Amino acid sequence: MAELFEYKCPNCGGSVEFDSSAQKMKCPYCDSEFDVEALKSMDERLDETEPDLFSWDENSNSQWEEADASQMNVFVCKSCGGEIVVDENTAATACPYCDNPVVLAGRLSQTLKPDFVIPFKLDKNQAKDALKKYTKNRKFAPNLFKTQNKLDEIKGLYVPFWLFDSNANAAVSYNATRTTTWRDKNYRYTKTDHYDVFRSGTMRFENIPVDGSTKMPDELMESIEPFNFSEAVDFQTAYLSGYLADKYDVSMENSIGRANERIKTSCEDALENTVSGYESVMVKSSSVQTSDGVAKYALYPVWIIHTLYKGEKLTFALNGQTGKITGNIPVSKAKLFGLFAGITAIGTPILYFVGRFLGII
Repeated sequence: MAELFEYKCPNCGGSVEFDSSAQKMKCPYCDSEFDVEALKSMDERLDETEPDLFSWDENSNSQWEEADASQMNVFVCKSCGGEIVVDENTAATACPYCDNPVVLAGRLSQTLKPDFVIPFKLDKNQAKDALKKYTKNRKFAPNLFKTQNKLDEIKGLYVPFWLFDSNANAAVSYNATRTTTWRDKNYRYTKTDHYDVFRSGTMRFENIPVDGSTKMPDELMESIEPFNFSEAVDFQTAYLSGYLADKYDVSMENSIGRANERIKTSCEDALENTVSGYESVMVKSSSVQTSDGVAKYALYPVWIIHTLYKGEKLTFALNGQTGKITGNIPVSKAKLFGLFAGITAIGTPILYFVGRFLGII
């Protein structure tokens, strides 16, 4: 069964959490600090923990649907006795009654145990400041957005990632063109030459990240890359204390396709960068073969921030290591028109085209 872990302060008995500023475990009550390595012995129990096995009374008058029963789990908080209800993929959370951080150790046992973790470097206040700076610098956001956009929820989450290492042999054929123009007193001439261009090479890829959680859109997670893997450490549950964490629900096998796409795109882009002297270059055909592929399992730090603006919930994601942030911000049509009005003297068709492209005309 999954076991509920709470890291207790030996001085005052309070629940200790991982402090991103000190990179140590810290008690918020007496300010005692502890090295993460000092708690390593608790992780040794993970490998001995059996996978979760739950059964439900089918004779109950009000029965769970089979799918719901397998996804809803109940634990008892060791600090206050309150019930903690989580889904099947939650690996770390907090008690809804006393707010003490807990780690569901059995969720990270055996084949589910991560190989690495990148600890949070930015705390909650730094995440809030990053959001304020990000929204303040959006020139085309409505003025009211900057004053009425209210913080609704912020949570630090360790997101599961599969990291792929691989060698790749790539060969790409391109269609390229080069144009020459000249004129005499009567005519202007244009000649377009077409070329077949070929490039090939061998490349090495390391730690290609693929989001292993269905809760997180791949595009959102990729938009806050890169993560610096050189700061990754061997996994210990202590780093999860004080944060939320999910185990993967997208298997390594089901993540390979995404990794292959990223490798193929990277190979094509790298080889295309060696093609110069042409006015246009288009991929005609490409072939990529990988070898010596290895996958690792890691948890990466992400701040998920929800805000409310005019009744609409907006979501932002912040890289908890580097501070890179992304999110959808409303655009003021009036400000865009003001910008484009300044270039109408150069050409009204430009304003019309850009307005149509942005959907504001």
